[in-house]
Amino acid sequence: MERIKKIFLTLVVGFLLLSAISLDVSAAKKSSKLSKEAIAEMSDSIDKLTQKIYGRALLSPQDNETLIGIKIKLDNQMLMSSSTELAPLYYKAGNVYKLRDMKPEAIECYQTVLENFSDTALAPKARAALEELGVKVEAPTVSDEEASDDEAI
Repeated sequence: MERIKKIFLTLVVGFLLLSAISLDVSAAKKSSKLSKEAIAEMSDSIDKLTQKIYGRALLSPQDNETLIGIKIKLDNQMLMSSSTELAPLYYKAGNVYKLRDMKPEAIECYQTVLENFSDTALAPKARAALEELGVKVEAPTVSDEEASDDEAI
């Protein structure tokens, strides 16, 4: 009888642990995507920073932290999954970095748009911004197999 109780208790504890783990995994998946509100908030923050720069105002340390925080959130989201909603944020962040003469950071943002969101309207703008920054952007090459498929059609 004692042995049956131990087995039953072990099964119950195992079941509870598996349930807890599955809840954590599903919660992590749900929270891995940025909400529309978070995206809108980041967009508004970038717009305010852009207005400050155009108004010749200096950015405060808090403004710098905001920009860095947005970039970190974007990069973390890209590690999870990319969404075309991120393209404007990367492009706008690139513009802010470019206006602040932070060339490497601007290039990184524009390249992210070009590489991950090439089918959006922002890709040609990102390409032009990269070229303006002196980055040579090459058009994607068509592989031999794709070229032969195109010729066969």
